[in-house]
Amino acid sequence: MTIKLVECVPNFSEGKRKDIIEAIVDQVRNTDGVVLLDYAPDADHNRTVVTFVGNPEAAVEAAFNLAKKAAELINMEEHKGEHPRMGATDVIPFIPVSEMKMEECVVLAENLGERIAKELKIPVYLYESAARKSKRRNLATIRRGEYEGFKDKIKKEEWAPDFGDAKLHPTAGATVVGARPFLVAYNVNLDTSDIKIANRIAKKVRESSGGLTNVKGMGVMLEDRNIAQVSMNLTNYKKTAIYRAFEMIKMEARRYGVNVLGSEIIGLLPMDALIDSAAYYLQLEGFKKDQILEKRI
Repeated sequence: MTIKLVECVPNFSEGKRKDIIEAIVDQVRNTDGVVLLDYAPDADHNRTVVTFVGNPEAAVEAAFNLAKKAAELINMEEHKGEHPRMGATDVIPFIPVSEMKMEECVVLAENLGERIAKELKIPVYLYESAARKSKRRNLATIRRGEYEGFKDKIKKEEWAPDFGDAKLHPTAGATVVGARPFLVAYNVNLDTSDIKIANRIAKKVRESSGGLTNVKGMGVMLEDRNIAQVSMNLTNYKKTAIYRAFEMIKMEARRYGVNVLGSEIIGLLPMDALIDSAAYYLQLEGFKKDQILEKRI
């Protein structure tokens, strides 16, 4: 008997108020057929990343319930945060896990997007593998201008939403839904409060500026710690490993007399992504992944 499993990783625009975060995450906890794996609030980004898995139908239901509750509790007119965003529920990707094809995840994204637009009156854009237009594959391109700028952007013919009316929800903004492979959300903290340095390093690292393939990056200021951060998404960790991004940031930071304080992973990631970095830093010779105990049990 084969079981279809899909992972869903909604990001919503609240990372500070615990009661609101818990109320939104409860929508996943209370949906049959899915299992909550992780949720990671970030006060500086003012954003929470949720990770859950389940059967396809239940995953769509849980994602809709989360988006509905977020729309009720988050007012984007009052929202401020370091991370780019355009809606109360900013993005909802589906990732194939077991017995699922990417094409099936695209259908899930389309069904959820249509439902959010119809029932919640929130305009929806489709991205990555679900994108209907090539320039909408990249989430950063869609989100450019953020919530504030989208009030005018959405009125332009080329930026009409894939589902819903060409106007933002008055408090919940817009949502992006899609289908994609696993990615690693990875941040590197610097021992400087100069955000310009973080932005310059991010520009050197990200693919769009001629840096590492499958890397998206930007500079972020962590106000509570008074330090700058290079925040990244590694969209294909098999082609660009975590250690490559880390080492390049260290190298670029040296030109400004800046050191790396540490790094962090947001949400979950495949074990192989960490094994590659461990093997690199330990300079293992002839190491094979089947030497890992947990892989043999």
